[in-house]
Amino acid sequence: MEGIKLRAYQEEVVERALRGENIIIWLPTGGGKTLAAVYVAKRHLESKPRAKVMVLVNKVHLVDQHYKNEFKPHLGRDYTLVPVSGESDDKDFFGRVVQDSDVVICTAQILYNALINKEEGKHVELSDITLLIIDECHHTNKESVYNKVMACYVEKKLKGERALPQILGLTASPGTGGAKTPEKAVEHVLQICANLDSAIVSTKHFVTELKQKVPRPIKRFDIVEKRPKDPFEDHLKLMMQMIHEFMNLPPGSRLRECGTQEYETDVVLLEQRGVNQNNRLLAQCAIHLRKYNDALLINDTLRMMDAYRSLEEFYINKFTTAIDGTDFFLVGLFQENQVELRKLARDSRYENPKMGQLESTLLKQFGPSVNSKGILFSKTRKSIHCLNDWVLNNTALQEAGIKAAILTGAGNGITYMTQHEQSDTIRNFRLGKLNLLISTSVAEEGLDIPECNLVVRYGLLTNEIAQQQASGRARAKDSTYSVVAEKGGREVRREHTNEYLEELTGRAIAQVQEINLREFRTKIMELQTQAVICRKLAEGRKVEKKSRYTAANVQLLCRNCFKSVASGSDIRLLDNAHFVNVNPDFEKHYKVGGQVNLGKCFDDWEPGRTINCSGCDKKWGFEMKYRKVALLPNIAISNMALETPEGRLTVKKWKDVPFTVEDFSFEEYCQEHHPDIFD
Repeated sequence: MEGIKLRAYQEEVVERALRGENIIIWLPTGGGKTLAAVYVAKRHLESKPRAKVMVLVNKVHLVDQHYKNEFKPHLGRDYTLVPVSGESDDKDFFGRVVQDSDVVICTAQILYNALINKEEGKHVELSDITLLIIDECHHTNKESVYNKVMACYVEKKLKGERALPQILGLTASPGTGGAKTPEKAVEHVLQICANLDSAIVSTKHFVTELKQKVPRPIKRFDIVEKRPKDPFEDHLKLMMQMIHEFMNLPPGSRLRECGTQEYETDVVLLEQRGVNQNNRLLAQCAIHLRKYNDALLINDTLRMMDAYRSLEEFYINKFTTAIDGTDFFLVGLFQENQVELRKLARDSRYENPKMGQLESTLLKQFGPSVNSKGILFSKTRKSIHCLNDWVLNNTALQEAGIKAAILTGAGNGITYMTQHEQSDTIRNFRLGKLNLLISTSVAEEGLDIPECNLVVRYGLLTNEIAQQQASGRARAKDSTYSVVAEKGGREVRREHTNEYLEELTGRAIAQVQEINLREFRTKIMELQTQAVICRKLAEGRKVEKKSRYTAANVQLLCRNCFKSVASGSDIRLLDNAHFVNVNPDFEKHYKVGGQVNLGKCFDDWEPGRTINCSGCDKKWGFEMKYRKVALLPNIAISNMALETPEGRLTVKKWKDVPFTVEDFSFEEYCQEHHPDIFD
């Protein structure tokens, strides 16, 4: 086709899609999946009467990226293309946008909202779409929004509806879904196929060409010995032991080893138990132990001073908000040991040897006259900020010409980036103004990042999908994929496990591809029928849970001091997104702090100031000004406890509360709070 030149392996994997079949294209990162999808879309638009192509992505920044870099260059001259995300005005008239466009590129959430919204101008039917392209389609599982969209599709299919779109999925790594055996891995791949109502295809005849196009990087384990002495860690563990003794834990409450993810799981559950049992001592000690455990994890990966500062930042606010003997003990313990901890953290004799190895790994690739590009992956936003600070202040790395910047996911708060900041960072990396990205998992998949000579995974324990995605970033010739880790550590074991799981994924896909068509369709139908039944049962349980108590019979308590501050009947759901308190008496229970800056604007509301418990200073959420009239406290339920007729409980998200929250009515609010408007 003029304008789009596919390689032989790409032509092979699109064959069945061009015949109108539902397929999943499985090609590695850098293999050109998206270009293959553009090719299929172009052929579809040319040959199908009243064709309508929709491209779904799972991250906001991918909307513009696919629009500008992939689809518009090839389709923009002959067809109407529209990108739509949560930040677009077009989302409010999505139904009309779909009617008036040939190709729509949007987040899956936008489409799902339109499928369930019956308002004229906003509603979309799946029958309005003739080709549905799903990027990174391995995410079509469990409660993901991709799977919610495809659940609508599958239910219509099982009812015999014919006017459904052709499905084209794209993935570099379907994974094994946690399976460790060939049989379970095959089940996982079949489930992905059932969720997408598609067969999975890969190149059979042009594997050599694909390997030449996407060469595997040279893998290297940069291993360090465990530091022989770590007095900073020893001192932290001694302090944790003192807290354990102060708690006087009941029998059967044994905590696992300090400084591990397992210990964190234990103390999270311990805090919940303390809240539910009205045992503030237990709850508060668990919160503080989690911070000490965080410090141990940071000390294991980063500098000792990074670990110390994480504790210091936590205790700055605790000095002024102690409300009982538990707080005085915990704050006093830190104060008594603060000078010693700071002194130990500054002792260079015991500095983390992994940092020295990381420096050596980077210096092997970078130099004043070397034109290299690299990505350093680490686990948390906190860790990449610390690593960036380390690079900027490391003389050897600066002399080697390393120009680093952080790359995180978009979101709210100082540790997040705006979409604009993300784009600027990647553009500067492409132009050579930056040559090292220090990134969370956001850079593993989807983002259009130039080929790298070096990918380093540092302090990471992830699944095989994340490992494959990260490895796929090292696409330059003779590139290196390095794992910096401690000898015999969990990172090395996980890396080897993931290598096995990657191989297992390939074998499972090959086995699924060998199933004859009739048997495959029968199996897919069985899995789809089971999924529909399971969803209906789950929905029934959700409805039952929501009606367990009346809203008026549930009290909201501050999760820190246990003071009752609101009734469930005070809460309203605003714009299907925000849970706000409409009772004016609620303001007696909180004090306001600094202005919240979310880094973007919204149509109907703007953020106000933070709100904290007036008694203990626990952060609850922030005020939001709605339509320039209503000042509404927006509450995070994770900062509250719920007192129900059957006892106290905690939930992470509002969707898990055991009562029904009424929708917010702007008219009712104004009549009650601003009656002068209606005079």
